[in-house]
Amino acid sequence: MPIQCDIVTQERTVFSEQVDAVNLPSPEGRMGILPNHMVMLTALTFGEVVVRRGGEEEYFAIGGGFAEILPHKVTILADSAEHAEEIDVDRAQRAREEAERAMREGVVVDSTSYAQIEAALRRAQVRIDVSRRRSGAGRRQRIVPAGRPDRPDTEEEL
Repeated sequence: MPIQCDIVTQERTVFSEQVDAVNLPSPEGRMGILPNHMVMLTALTFGEVVVRRGGEEEYFAIGGGFAEILPHKVTILADSAEHAEEIDVDRAQRAREEAERAMREGVVVDSTSYAQIEAALRRAQVRIDVSRRRSGAGRRQRIVPAGRPDRPDTEEEL
């Protein structure tokens, strides 16, 4: 039985499909969501959202937000979100370098400025990490060893 997963920002719906599982970055660590999960609302941190469907995975970079989890639906209200295929790696690397330079040079005037630079650095790093996950169509297929369909031993990029 699948679970509906919607990833939305103020600007657009990034993803909306039935999936088998969702993995989220929360302040307490990674959260795995399966159909019939208990109802909850959680904050999300900068990080990677992984949705699994039929042995394939898709990756999204999010810049924080909230997730509403219902037994048959996960709604991710993200401050920012991009599918791995949408990420401009060069731009993300430049943003990371600029944030690192600003932190090294001490341009920071107050704690708010520092927090903004630190957030830009984290956002850039998440985008770079998620973009590395894409291969071809940005999906990964699970390779299941013969005789053990319930326990995949390895995963391989397509």
